Amino acid sequence: MENRKYLIVLAILLAILSGCTPELMEKTLNDEVPENYSQAISDTVNSATAYWNSFYTDPYLSSLIDSALSNNQELNITIQEIESARAEVMGKKGEYLPSISIGADVNSEKVGRYTSQGANDANTEIEPGTAFPEPLPHFMVGAFATWELDVWKRLRNAKKAAVTRYLGSVEGQNFMRTRIIAEIANSYYELLALDNQLEILKQNIAIQSNALETVKLQKANARITELAVQRFEAQVFNSRSVQFLLEQKIVEAENGINFLVGRFPQTVQRSSEVFKTLAPNVINAGIPSQLLENRPDVRQAELELAAAKLDVKVAKAHFYPSIGIRAGIGFEAFDPTLLMRSPESLLYTIGGDLMAPLINRKAIKAMYFKANARQIQAVYNYEQTILKAYVEVANQLSRIGYLEKSYALKAQAVEALNASVNISNELFLSARADYVEVLLTQRDALETQFELIETKRDQLISMVLIYQALGGGWR
Repeated sequence: MENRKYLIVLAILLAILSGCTPELMEKTLNDEVPENYSQAISDTVNSATAYWNSFYTDPYLSSLIDSALSNNQELNITIQEIESARAEVMGKKGEYLPSISIGADVNSEKVGRYTSQGANDANTEIEPGTAFPEPLPHFMVGAFATWELDVWKRLRNAKKAAVTRYLGSVEGQNFMRTRIIAEIANSYYELLALDNQLEILKQNIAIQSNALETVKLQKANARITELAVQRFEAQVFNSRSVQFLLEQKIVEAENGINFLVGRFPQTVQRSSEVFKTLAPNVINAGIPSQLLENRPDVRQAELELAAAKLDVKVAKAHFYPSIGIRAGIGFEAFDPTLLMRSPESLLYTIGGDLMAPLINRKAIKAMYFKANARQIQAVYNYEQTILKAYVEVANQLSRIGYLEKSYALKAQAVEALNASVNISNELFLSARADYVEVLLTQRDALETQFELIETKRDQLISMVLIYQALGGGWR
């Protein structure tokens, strides 16, 4: 009967406490995406499912990516963050399980004669004619356990939140893998483009040097003035200065790749001739909803949101009473020879406690509101990540289309200007064209050749970026 009264009182107390939970502001998640990309035909075939080593077929590039995935310091730092998250999961799991410990205690105690304990010891005999020794030794050995009953699932939700964040950290590592692979590929194609620009520049320097010698001969024959010689010579000097700038850019591009690979500066093995025959891969964008599955950053944001929701439940559980159980068993005596004598030396304890916050719950409310604010923040972050993923894909799809048209026209311009260089040289030698026309034609031809290489580089980089934007590279 008495126990039933206590249960009724406890139930009323819990009802009162649960009704005192503050109301929270809510944010509805909007994770809908358009049915297709405006620049692409809807198709479920998606290039993001391709493995990176089948997407990038250049053996030198594949070797660099493989080394970076093993040696890149930033990626290795992320791996250690994952290990830290895994350790936190173990810790949360330990909080949910009972805690059992064993121990021993040895001490000696002398109490005052004119105290309640001293007077009691002096007037008590262990056995007839045997009093308590003074000072009084104490020996104890036993096992003790504590366990918080997770009635409100606070500990279980905390463990689930830790597990969810661990899974999110794994997705974060996958996203970093895609970013590092993209950075390596971008830098590699940039390096190949610089190599080809340098090769074209050297060819132009040779042509310009031959033209300079021709001009000097014409001046010696009094066919032209010193002004033409100086203009042609200045063009050669200017091209040589550009050559040094290109060589410096090549060094910086190599060192950028070496940094990503996690090694000190050295020559990057590559085949520059491949650049001339390289063509961007055909990209299948699939449908936008596939981004939710293929993009690691989207999945990470989704897991962070799930963990934030669990944090709110954990914070809410602090408003309710915590129920704990304590138990212990062992042996205790003042003489080690009596320690194992049972039942005289046997000790045991068992008990429970019920603790509930009633007054001054501002700290719990603050934690509750903070957890909810982070949940709303996670909702916005998830929506923003989805939007960012869609925009990145849409931008690259558009860029690929425009670059393809630009490259076709730029190739025609290069062909026309190369032909005009030969024509201008012939006209100049036959005194039917001014030397200024020759110089301008050579300059325009060189600039257009550079632009053609840069356009092809941009095409290859767009291929890399769309592959990354679709979520490719982490598999």
